[in-house]
Amino acid sequence: MPNDQATGRVPRLVILKTGSTYPSIKAEFGDFDHWFVRELGVELDISVVNVAAGESPGHPEQWDGIVVTGSPAMVSERADWSERTATWLADAVGLQIPLLGVCYGHQLLAHALGGDVGYHPQGRESGTFDVELFDSATTDPLLGPMPKRFQAQLTHRQSVLRLPENAVLLARNEFEPHQAFRIGRCAWGVQFHPEFTADIMKAYLEVQSSDLETENQDARALISSVADTPEATSLLKRFSELVLNG
Repeated sequence: MPNDQATGRVPRLVILKTGSTYPSIKAEFGDFDHWFVRELGVELDISVVNVAAGESPGHPEQWDGIVVTGSPAMVSERADWSERTATWLADAVGLQIPLLGVCYGHQLLAHALGGDVGYHPQGRESGTFDVELFDSATTDPLLGPMPKRFQAQLTHRQSVLRLPENAVLLARNEFEPHQAFRIGRCAWGVQFHPEFTADIMKAYLEVQSSDLETENQDARALISSVADTPEATSLLKRFSELVLNG
C-alpha cells in the first residue's frame, strides 16, 4: 500500500506477535510487542496481531510495514499458525512491503522463502555479543548506516542454517554465521534483538541461568558483560523511517 502524504494518511505497520516472553519478564517489562512499539516511534499507526493465538493480519496489502517478533516456539516445530504466517510473509515479500523479522521472525522469514532452520550445532547464544557487517551491508538502507562492528543482544537456540536462494548475507559473528540478511528490495531478517534493553537482556539471563550452567556457560559472567546496544536499537527507528518514506 503506497503512502499518500498528500492526504495525510498515517502509514500502517503491523507487529506479528509470535508468542510471549517469560511471565516474570512480562510482569516487569511488558511483552515483545511493547518493546517494539517503544522503539519504532509514534509516527506510525501500529497494530499488533497475535498470530500465535490464531489472529489473522488480513491481506499483506493492508499494511505499509511489517515486523515479526521473537518467540519461545521453534520454527522447526512447523506449528499450523507458524506455517500460515510463513506463507503470508512470502506473499508480503512478493508485494515488496517493508518487512523486518527478528529472531524467530528472522528464522521464519528464511523458512518461508526456502531456507533451512534448526537447532544451532553449538547450542544456545545468549547475552551481549559483537556482530560484524559484511561489505554487502555498506549500501543496505537498513544496516548500511551502522558501524562495521557493533554490539547486540542475543538469545536463541535455533538459527538459519541455510539462507534462502538469492538472499544477501549482511552480518555474522563468531557463533552465528547468519546474523542478518535481506531478500528482495525491502525484507530483512536479524537474529539479534534490537528491541531489547540491557535490563531486559539481564532479566533473560537470570531466568536462563540454571540452563546456562547446565550447558557449561557462566551465567554470572554473561550477566556482568551485558551492555547497552544503541547501534543495534537504532535499526528499528531506521525501519520506521523506511516505512514512513514509502
